[in-house]
Order: sequence, then structure tokens, then C-alpha cells
Amino acid sequence: MMSGLGMAREFFGLARQASTNADLVQALACVSSNMGFDYFALTHHVDFASAGHAAVRLHNYPDDWVAWFDARRLGVSDPVHRASQATSIGFTWQQVPELIRLTTNDRHVLQCARERGIGDGFTVPAHVPGEATGSCSFAVAPGRCVLVDILPLAQLAGAFAFEAARRINGMRSLNTHAPTLTERQRDCVLWMARGKTDWEIARILGLSQETVTQHLKQARERYDVPKRSVLAVRALFDGLISFSDIFRR
Repeated sequence: MMSGLGMAREFFGLARQASTNADLVQALACVSSNMGFDYFALTHHVDFASAGHAAVRLHNYPDDWVAWFDARRLGVSDPVHRASQATSIGFTWQQVPELIRLTTNDRHVLQCARERGIGDGFTVPAHVPGEATGSCSFAVAPGRCVLVDILPLAQLAGAFAFEAARRINGMRSLNTHAPTLTERQRDCVLWMARGKTDWEIARILGLSQETVTQHLKQARERYDVPKRSVLAVRALFDGLISFSDIFRR
């Protein structure tokens, strides 16, 4: 059997060389099988009925499960997808109840997955500012166990595969047309996102209230947005500020 290091090297080479989604699917099928998994799914967490070609989904899941999943438009509400937003590292599906509070419907979804050929699995989250959240999952058929010793390799493979998908589908390019803010404008946007008023921001930064108001007005104009709340969201998506900046975690 190929060593973990050998599997990693082989997959990384195939993923780097992949120039189409079909190439990446072939590479994922190979590494999934080598790691002892039956299935893989690399996907953005969106409603694919309305997303069109703006999102990526590559998988080899059973057709019956895919049809059931799509008929209920579970791309956003699927419990595994939601759980991936609560962590930055891979997790087994048995850990999902530790990450999110499962509803009756969530349990029904997981049970229906088992009935349609999907048992336990391991999911690697993918969070990129300005893009829909996503993940790369590896799964086994019901009655089979996920090999714990292979999970570090699955973590690496999942992360590398998602980045390869972003490259292939043109999502990794730097947006050179994104607005830029001055340092003072960014400071004002950050304190605004923390819930401070213009007067409070002025006291914190040692500016006049009129200057703060002007900075925020100019920031909105650069982003071409009418409201401050939208300005904060756009700044988050562009990576200008982060949630850790806002909540100081």
C-alpha cells in the first residue's frame, strides 16, 4: 500500500497539473480511493438551482442522493455544510453535533444520506473572503469506518484540492478593480463595524467628528454603496477588515 507521503506527493502533482475540472475529479477519485474513502465532494455551499456557473461542485456521490439533495435545495442548509462554518480545520461527521445544534430536519437529512449510500465522512472547510463558503469532503459507504490515521492527509488533500478548483475556475485572481481606502478611512470603517458612533470614533482616533463623517462618506463613495452596513460587509468580503478585528478575538 502506498505510504501517506507517497499519496500526498502523487495527489499534489496531479492537482498542480490539472487544467480542467475533469482532471481534478480524476485526481480526487484517485486520492480518495487510496485513502480508503468511497466518495468525495468538493463544493461551494450555495443553492445550485440559482447559482448557475458561479459556483463549483465536483463529486462522485450516488445519483439517488444527489437528486434527493438537489430537490430540497440543501446546498446552504445541509448540516455538514453549516458545521464547516464553525471551524477552520477538518472534522468527521460524527463531530457535527459538537459544532452545531442539530435540528430534527438535520437528523432527517443525515439519515436520508445513509439510506442513499453515504455513511460517515470527513470534511475540510474552505473560507475565502469575498467568496461563497465551501468544503471538500471524503465519505465512506454505510457500515464502513473512516480511518483515523489517514485524516491528516485528508486535511491536506481537501485544502489543496479546493485551491486547485479555485485556480481552474478563475476564482483566485486578485481583483485589481477593488476599491482602496486610506489608512484613516479603514480605521473609521473598522470602528464603525464595531458599533461606534462618529463622535466615539473621533474620540478614539483623535479626530474631529466632521472628519470621521467625511472619511466614512468617502469610503462609501469608493465602494459605491448607499449604507454604512453595506460598507462594512463589503470591507469584510474584500479582506480590508476581518471578524477578528471587529470582535477582537
